[in-house]
Amino acid sequence: MRVHVKQAVEAEHLASLRAGLPAGVEVTVGEVLERPGELDVLVCGVPSGDELDTCGRLRWLVVPYAGLPAATRALLLERPGLRAANLHHNAAVTAEMAVALLLAAAKAILPMDARLRRGHWSGRGRENPAVLLAARTAVVYGFGAVGRRVAAALAGLGMEVLGVRRRLEAPRVEDGFAVHPVSSLDDLLPRAAALIVCAPLTEETRGRIGAAEIARLPPRAVLVNVARGPVVSERALYEALRDRRLHSAGIDVWYRYPGKEGDPANTPPADHPFGDLDNVVLSPHRGGWLAEAEDLR
Repeated sequence: MRVHVKQAVEAEHLASLRAGLPAGVEVTVGEVLERPGELDVLVCGVPSGDELDTCGRLRWLVVPYAGLPAATRALLLERPGLRAANLHHNAAVTAEMAVALLLAAAKAILPMDARLRRGHWSGRGRENPAVLLAARTAVVYGFGAVGRRVAAALAGLGMEVLGVRRRLEAPRVEDGFAVHPVSSLDDLLPRAAALIVCAPLTEETRGRIGAAEIARLPPRAVLVNVARGPVVSERALYEALRDRRLHSAGIDVWYRYPGKEGDPANTPPADHPFGDLDNVVLSPHRGGWLAEAEDLR
């Protein structure tokens, strides 16, 4: 079997990968596909159609991260004989980021930190008051590899957790949690002191959390997004935070990113000025990154 990884892999990680493979599996690495006609597996998030067409015997496309890019999905639909897989190697660290963002937002950590750095102790209980999470309800939209870990952590905080996932026709219990179909989401939102968004970005989930859904959340609810930015309406989220209809939010995934030619030092993450708000915690899509990421991948 021949496998090609179309991304940079450091020598130590490549050696570790090869050492763990059974005999007869050959792995090559690089932007240029080596002997594409002999490849059985291609590891690449967004291949081109031409690349796939040159791989005459290709059986598997492995996306080396969570989610399936829309462009890749379109290519796969045109090639029904090609199977796909993706990875959840960073599910644990992404779930940890979700919980960190929730706590930082709910407890108003950043504005209090900023004040104390200036020596100001005033308003610590009255301004930017914290939200109690224990004995309240969290709705986890997207109950997959990340969502299940988030649920376990929130249960440890004493929260009631309600999961929401696709491909479910009626509520059922999974891993000890009540899990509901997506059709029940609107009915669950008024119960959500915290809404944690973990769902992948698809045509069905794009904009699924819009103005109407945010309006159904109770006052002083906290929203966390570690999935993909466009699952939540940018404008609706910004306006709800600006007008204090939401207590706060923690966001690790965004609406604008620096492209290959973009300036990583000067690219606002959205069209709306989230950075002007003191009730939102901004994180530059780093939830899945950690020192051990490549070993796990």
